[in-house]
Amino acid sequence: MKFVCMSSEIKPGEAKRVEVDGRAPLAVFNLDGKFFVTDDTCTHGDASLCDGEIDGDVVECPYHQGAFEIATGKPAGAPCTIPLRTYATQVTEGQVFARLDGEDGNADRQA
Repeated sequence: MKFVCMSSEIKPGEAKRVEVDGRAPLAVFNLDGKFFVTDDTCTHGDASLCDGEIDGDVVECPYHQGAFEIATGKPAGAPCTIPLRTYATQVTEGQVFARLDGEDGNADRQA
């Protein structure tokens, strides 16, 4: 698991864009104290999801208003049809970690 940010950096209902180890940007979401890490770039267009609106457990892309379920990456609104990559996430002593090393986190959620 890789350190991505401090949990105190993200207020509930907000997201933070982070870059780790030179890879594509990630989005870290705080949903009422539960943290989720996804790719930050929309699968439909080149937009940062951290710039989008968060409504409950869904993030809306700022370009075409497509949406994704934050926890699963599942498309939740047209025109998005390709799932968003999600990563297994763990918070330890206020530090947010994600499994990034080529492992698919879609089957493994926050510990």
